[in-house]
Amino acid sequence: MEQDQDSILIGSSSCLLGQQVRFDGGHKRDRFLTNVLSEYFEFLPYCPEMALGLGVPRPTIHLIEREGQVKLVNVKDETVEHTDQMKAIAVDYCKSLGHLSGYILKSKSPSCGMERVSVYAKNGYATKVGVGIFAQALMEAWPNMPVEEEGRLNDAAIRENFIERVFAYKRWQQMLEQGLTVARFMDFHKRHKFILLAHNEKLYRQMGKMVAETRKENLEEQAQAYISMFFEAMRSHASRKRHVNVLQHGMGYLKNDLDSDDKANLLEIFEKYAKGEVPLIVPITMLKYHFRKNPHDYINEQFYMDPYPAELMLRNHV
Repeated sequence: MEQDQDSILIGSSSCLLGQQVRFDGGHKRDRFLTNVLSEYFEFLPYCPEMALGLGVPRPTIHLIEREGQVKLVNVKDETVEHTDQMKAIAVDYCKSLGHLSGYILKSKSPSCGMERVSVYAKNGYATKVGVGIFAQALMEAWPNMPVEEEGRLNDAAIRENFIERVFAYKRWQQMLEQGLTVARFMDFHKRHKFILLAHNEKLYRQMGKMVAETRKENLEEQAQAYISMFFEAMRSHASRKRHVNVLQHGMGYLKNDLDSDDKANLLEIFEKYAKGEVPLIVPITMLKYHFRKNPHDYINEQFYMDPYPAELMLRNHV
């Protein structure tokens, strides 16, 4: 598939896109992916169980724990095991995924579930402590890549966090494609300042010191350490309190442009957001209104104001 340079390619479990690859010949089409996200992303479908050659229909498989090891086996005949083969194809396939900007996995699947997958003991009881074989290989191969399950994306905060990370990951990829330089590295950090402050101020401060100490000689090493810390920070969900701090920080750039009524109105809206009476889109919209009247180059460069397409309406629900 030929991909547009600026398009965002997301990996997905095939069944979530409506492909009939389930063990029973069915699918688990997810409308958020196919009806909403498909307007903004291209999807690369993959079913590790089909890649393994299990076919459709096929015997069901699950994870078991025997002698401290987790194995992927046939439900009706545990002597039929697929663990090593699944790991091998997963590791091999994941090597080719550097062009992806994120991945959405099928929850609860013994191959694709990213967490809380059932692992069965000898007595037949299951504990939800497992990770799908393919999902584990994916997250180990690309630890900074945004990865989520379709079920968790029903939560508004998780959904917004995932999409924000995808667009940030894509911006990092684009910067690397242009060629990593100290200037571009510093600009990336500068333009993500407000986003990082909303997620994890402590890590933002650490990253700031790292960027300040970056020179041409240590650029590659610093960039690798930086992006790991960046996505560690991004995985911390932005709280209302931290958003209010960022909004107030942004308002500070308008201190010479707002009259007392405008300032009072903005602070009142920030307070309503802090109390959960209005969603984030309300104070953001008001702040953007004032910056349209009083443009500021530094604010215009902040991805916080528009981290992803407004049409997704993610800030209407957080």
